[in-house]
This record gives sequence, C-alpha cells and structure tokens, in this order.
Amino acid sequence: MKKTYFKQIKSLLFFSVVFVLFSLNANAQTSESVEKQEKEFKNTIHFNITNPLIFGGKSLIFGYERVLKNNQTFSINIGQAGLPSFNFVNDAEFKSNTILSEGGFHLSGDYRFYLSKLNKYNAPRGVYIGPYISYNTFDKKHSWQYQPDDAASLTTVESDMNIKINQIGFQLGYQFVFWKRFSVDMILIGPGIATYKIKADIGGNLSDEDRQKFLDKLNEALKDKFPGYDGLDLDGEFQKNGTVSTTSFGYRYMIQIGYRF
Repeated sequence: MKKTYFKQIKSLLFFSVVFVLFSLNANAQTSESVEKQEKEFKNTIHFNITNPLIFGGKSLIFGYERVLKNNQTFSINIGQAGLPSFNFVNDAEFKSNTILSEGGFHLSGDYRFYLSKLNKYNAPRGVYIGPYISYNTFDKKHSWQYQPDDAASLTTVESDMNIKINQIGFQLGYQFVFWKRFSVDMILIGPGIATYKIKADIGGNLSDEDRQKFLDKLNEALKDKFPGYDGLDLDGEFQKNGTVSTTSFGYRYMIQIGYRF
C-alpha cells in the first residue's frame, strides 16, 4: 500500500513537471497583448483536486488567491478533510466492520512571490516560491472484528482516534492560465516541519499484547498515508494517557483548478 501511495505522488509530480516545461516553451511564443488583458483579474477561486484522489471523496478543500502586487499574492485554503482508509483493513486478523463517525478540517495559507526574471507575465501566472502554513485535524470512530490465529471466535474492537497536524514550510510551484479565466495551480515541491499529535482510545476486551498489536498496525498505516511521518512511540506516554506527539519532516504537494475574476 505504501509503494502504491508513493507511486501516485511520483506520477503526479512527473506529469506536473512535464506540463510546466511544456508551458514554459509555449509561453515564450505567446504575444504580449494577452498580458494586458489578464491583469484585470486579481482574484482566483481554487478547488483542490489532489486530496480527493489520494484521501477520498470526503476531502473537499477550496481556496482563494488575491493579487497584491504585480509579482506577489497570498492565498488561503479551507475545507473538509477526510482520514483515508488504513492498509490493514481486512488483513488476516483485523477486519473492518463499520465506520461509526468521521470528520476533519483543513486550513492553510501561503504568501507567493512570482519570479519576474523567469515569468513573462505578472502574477498569478508562472513560477512562484514562498512560505506556507497549514493545520489539519482528523476524527474517526471505527468498529473492527479481531480474530487472532489461535482464537476460535471474533472480538469486536472500537477505535476512537483524533489526529492533529500543524505544518510550516517553503514551497515551489507553477500556475497556468488558460482562456484568461481558468487556471491550473501546482505546488511541485513543499518541504516543511510538521508536528503530529495523536489521541486514540481502543475499546473492547483485548489483552495488552493484542492492544499493542493493533496500535502498531495503526502506526504503520499512518506512515503509509502521510509523507515524512516517521511513526510515533506508542509506549511510555501513550500507554499512560492515550496521547502522544512528535515533530518530523512534512511535505506539501497539491494541484488545484481555478476560476479568475
């Protein structure tokens, strides 16, 4: 599952880079008269198409970008975040029973500097760099059926989990403009530092060994879904209060389609 996830990221990144290179060549042949017409549109509404593809249809995020100067903009993104399915669903021991409830929230913002030496047109078109900050929270209550190898009957296990991710970093991106009004915005590289805080409550008649086995599987599943996440120490602090946090590498990659006005 982990290999499949990162294959999706690599494929999206590869086609994005090819698209950027093609556009740079095409832009060099476009007349300057279009530039004057496009200066009139200082606002863009975006829709994030990356999150639904990777995390599922419950992740719906919209954005707004505003031109402040010829080569500078700010943008904000807000919406519903969805925690993806885990890779140990329906394995030999743990089988998904019912999702009892789920929800989440995303909020992020960035400040963009469009590089005038590389771009023929003013913002928001062309190559840009700049800092970003993001906040994500995920909630999921799940019912499982657990049957270890040496057991004859199933045990019902309920997990109640909350994940909070705060991230700050620096990004490189490219935004295309088509037919004056439409745009494709791609954040190609977005390394950062992220703090992960996880709170989990595992219900059911489980031994300490079986409980730890479930938490270890959960930890590995989170590694598959969040680039840069190295996993949490689920001993010590977590065993005492069910909450643990860590700071590690984070990453931002995103493709948005937009409408300018």
